Amino acid sequence: MQATSDRQVKAIAEEIQEQVEEKGGTIREVEGKSTANWILIDMGDVVAHVFKEETRQFYNLEKLWADAPLVDVAGWIKE
Repeated sequence: MQATSDRQVKAIAEEIQEQVEEKGGTIREVEGKSTANWILIDMGDVVAHVFKEETRQFYNLEKLWADAPLVDVAGWIKE
C-alpha cells in the first residue's frame, strides 16, 4: 500500500492496526512510525508494508518478490 504524504502513511498504518486489533489479531511489532516513509506492521504470519510513494518506487519490492509463488490467504481470514 502506498500514500503521497507522511500523514497518509501514518493514518493507513494506524487504521490497519485498529482493524487487526478489533478483529482479535495481534500486532507483534511496528517499525518506521517516526519517519513515516515506510511503516512495517508485523502480525506474525502476515506483514503489511505502508510506503510513501517515492519510497515504494525506490525499493521496488514487487520486483524482488516477482518470482515468489502466490499464496491464497482467503482461508486465513476470520470474519
